[in-house]
Amino acid sequence: MTIRTLHLIRHGQTDWNRDKRVQGHAESELTELGRQQAASLAPLLRRHCVDAVYHSSSVRTRQTAEILFQDTRLSLSPCDHLKEIYLGPWEGRLQNEVRDSHPEQFEYFWNRPDRFCLEQAETFEQVQQRALARIRELLQSPHRNLALVSHGVWIKTVLCAIEGRDLGRLWEPPIMHNCAHSIIEVQGAAMRITQSAQKPPLNQ
Repeated sequence: MTIRTLHLIRHGQTDWNRDKRVQGHAESELTELGRQQAASLAPLLRRHCVDAVYHSSSVRTRQTAEILFQDTRLSLSPCDHLKEIYLGPWEGRLQNEVRDSHPEQFEYFWNRPDRFCLEQAETFEQVQQRALARIRELLQSPHRNLALVSHGVWIKTVLCAIEGRDLGRLWEPPIMHNCAHSIIEVQGAAMRITQSAQKPPLNQ
């Protein structure tokens, strides 16, 4: 049976990561450190013979993918289903402001993600469902080594599902650093995590 590999990669540091501003679907761009993080991971990815690259349609993931695969002939395919959790009224605001305006939901977001339910925003379960649905679709392709450049919550929900972990435990280690690289081995319907949220070589 064919063994396939999924490489899940979080985008590099953005200006909003640095400023602790809520991102979600809103746009932010890579900082110089974010670009360095992607550049430091690129040589490692080349060893894995990636043959297809998908990135969320957000600017920060496109910029990360362009750096990761700039020395290859691979085309980069944007995908809305790889986007980060949609956070509606929080997006673009500083985390401290959100904590003051929505203290209960802010607490749930970071400590009980399974209870998070903000009006005009996605739940973690909804993100997980669309993430797994898109992965199942991509696994129907002939490619054997796929890279998916996405976001922290998106990737963590996928790892939770494969591990059989409740979403309430989503933020348990490993930490999803910028440009963290996770590897999933797929054989038939079985998925196994062989590397979980490995930091890029660059010292952060």
